[in-house]
Amino acid sequence: MSNKQKHISIMDTTLRDGEQTPGIAYTPSEKLHVARMLLTDVNVDRIEIASARVSEGEHQAARRVMNWADENGFGERVEMLGFCDKNRSADWIIAAGGRVLNLLCKGSEQHCRHQLQLSPEAHVEQIVSTVDYALSRKLKVNAYLEDWSNGVRDSLSYVQLIVAALEKAGVESIYLADTLGVLAPEDVRRYVGLMTSEWPTLAFDFHGHNDYGLATANALVAIEAGARGVHTSVNGLGERAGNTSLSEIVAVISDHTDFTTAIDESRLAAISTLVETFSGKNIAANTPILGGDVFTQTAGIHADGDAKGGLYVTRLAPQRFGRERRYALGKLSGKASLDHNLERLGISLSPENRRKVLDRIIELGDKKHTVVPEDLLMIIADVLKRPAESAVRIAHYSIRVDSGAPPAAEVTVAFAGKSATATGTGDGGYDAFMNALKEAVTEHGIDVPRLVDYRVRIPPGGRTEALVETLILWDGGEDRGEFSTLGVDSDQTAAAVIATEKMLNIVAHHSVQAPIAATATPS
Repeated sequence: MSNKQKHISIMDTTLRDGEQTPGIAYTPSEKLHVARMLLTDVNVDRIEIASARVSEGEHQAARRVMNWADENGFGERVEMLGFCDKNRSADWIIAAGGRVLNLLCKGSEQHCRHQLQLSPEAHVEQIVSTVDYALSRKLKVNAYLEDWSNGVRDSLSYVQLIVAALEKAGVESIYLADTLGVLAPEDVRRYVGLMTSEWPTLAFDFHGHNDYGLATANALVAIEAGARGVHTSVNGLGERAGNTSLSEIVAVISDHTDFTTAIDESRLAAISTLVETFSGKNIAANTPILGGDVFTQTAGIHADGDAKGGLYVTRLAPQRFGRERRYALGKLSGKASLDHNLERLGISLSPENRRKVLDRIIELGDKKHTVVPEDLLMIIADVLKRPAESAVRIAHYSIRVDSGAPPAAEVTVAFAGKSATATGTGDGGYDAFMNALKEAVTEHGIDVPRLVDYRVRIPPGGRTEALVETLILWDGGEDRGEFSTLGVDSDQTAAAVIATEKMLNIVAHHSVQAPIAATATPS
């Protein structure tokens, strides 16, 4: 097998098929940002960015992406979907600066006869006339076989007719679409193998959907059966259950086959976060590779095994994907989990004090309290009764919001026996509070990190006395990276203040060298 055949081409369709996820519509600027990161940072082989003739906004977005792509040498790696309409899709793509037409052909006789209401021979005429025109205008043409999975199973002779016509017309790459996600891996192996053996000179890509949760497995066996490329979307976005996940199939190809991709795995988390932000669709915490929990060990026995020789480490190392391993704290954690987190914070505890802290963590876990590693400093301070003057405290705050003036706040911060008070205004109550806080802590030599994300969770049921959980994500820069703090109170603002006070203690411990380690370690 040649090196070229060993390489699996990744065509990412986040900006075309992924945009068919309910509730998603990217602006031209957002499409440009995602396209740029996919091609330059993640290094996918190709991207699909638009469907022809959809709207003027789609055309504007395509033009912006193509202008950038041409200026940076990526023009041949950007593709657009078109239809069997002779010149209309081709002209739309050319006007947008495009160079590649992905022609949507019916891959099943049912779709041909009932949706198009055409005979197979009439559809072939449509296909050939569109391909001929596109090639005459110097477009490269690939062909989707929509609903190929049903077509190859129910009407193989029809699929053979369409593929033969495409090959004769000069199409070199054909995209085998499991449009409704109906195939199982053994089906994919059989039918993709049939295509690659009958037409060895054609290049076949597999385009899978995840309706049965089999998209990654199906893409894997498609590769083994001779497909030269697979189609993906970031975070598995797409209609219904979505498309094949970019991060999942890249990791599977690397670890479970002899094939390779050109993907920079360390940038997968970054593109995932960008698409989450633009799409408004957050991935589940247990999503493979990218989920917030997947590199977090919860059971104490796992942390112990890692400490004694990496016994629970696999090839899916967090550093490989630009992430880090974390050890959760809760009722299932043990001494090893606590030790991992203490070491990360640079804190040393005596065996007795360590036991007290662990007991408190387990107690909180029994109450279903989420204990994140960043909570450790507060738990230690509470358990060991650390003197108040050695910790940062928001000693007093007042927030005023009314209809006649901008929100205003006054904040007093106490640290190391000194207090500082400041006032501020802002666009909202918490914004005013933060502006006043930043002014107050400058007197203590504390730099407030950038707020990245602010989330509020209120338990269902509509009870007015229910607790509010506020989770704030901060960017601590190169030294600390991102970290989160949690506040719980019956009042949303108070919960945010609690989370903010935790952040100040973490920052003070690292940047001001608060005497927590000395206090926590008995003489």
